[in-house]
Amino acid sequence: MIGKVMRSREALLVLVILAVGLLFALLAPQFLRLPHLFGIGRSAVILGFLALGMLMVLITGGIDVSVSATAVAAMYIATVVLLELQYEGPFVVAVLLACAVGGLFGLVNAVLVTQLRLPSLIVTLGTLTLFRGGLLAFVGTERIRVLPAQMSEFSTSQAFTIAGGTRPAQLHVSVVLLVAVALLVGWALRSTWWGRSMYAVGDNEEAATRLGVAVTRVRVSAFVLAGVLAGMAGILSGALNRAADPFTIVGLEMDALAAVVLGGAAVTGGRGTVLGTMLGVLLITMVGSSLVLVGVPTAWRQLFVGLFLLLGVGVPALRQRRQERARGVVEAAA
Repeated sequence: MIGKVMRSREALLVLVILAVGLLFALLAPQFLRLPHLFGIGRSAVILGFLALGMLMVLITGGIDVSVSATAVAAMYIATVVLLELQYEGPFVVAVLLACAVGGLFGLVNAVLVTQLRLPSLIVTLGTLTLFRGGLLAFVGTERIRVLPAQMSEFSTSQAFTIAGGTRPAQLHVSVVLLVAVALLVGWALRSTWWGRSMYAVGDNEEAATRLGVAVTRVRVSAFVLAGVLAGMAGILSGALNRAADPFTIVGLEMDALAAVVLGGAAVTGGRGTVLGTMLGVLLITMVGSSLVLVGVPTAWRQLFVGLFLLLGVGVPALRQRRQERARGVVEAAA
């Protein structure tokens, strides 16, 4: 049983999360209070959507480090358009608009990667600067504090409230939305031809082509969906923070990458699960949100993110090297 737990990235992450949670609870008893736990859930929403998009691109053997710039651009552009139109309809229209903008930016990445045969890391590093610079140069740098009414109202929308203690514990509806989207993505990756094709492309592109998989279409769909989810993250960030700020979410792409890799996704493609990704998001968010409780400066958050990223990449590499050495010893003995 111990061996199975050690081989399962998800089970190992659950144990790490429990251990870290216990440590925080011992250092700061208020960590276990429902308001703080629900607050961790709310803090995980933006990173969760970015990580889900990053996961799909990584599974196909690519990488998209422009998701944070896509999210900011989608949030800001959608907000400016709605304000110019004096829109007063439901919030879902703002979400769809931001997702459309994000999907368009994801399509730009997909075209550059698939048609020009350029490495996805180089392409998305370039578009990261391009999207962010274009937003600041042509759209503006002003922090918009007066949002459409529906966006401001969404920030106070709660899925449910538990009364008790000094203040009630409220679970924001965005947490439920993240869980629903994660379940949908997990089902699609696990149970549809499209999902199996993504794993096949990332594992062995030549073999996938022989099986009749449309490799280019699969890769395009991964980048576009990553853009759509980034757009979702952006508009939710603006609504939750009650401001459209072109400088928000900057650098969050590394947190998303760390969460996905920590959850078991391979940077070479062909491996990764939604459950592992969400556990990675939870661990990173839990550490980042709880440092203040134990008197640690929040600047240390990036140190932990970097450590998680190195562990997520290094541990599987060491395990694979050990397995290869073991097979070599067996073959030599034979």
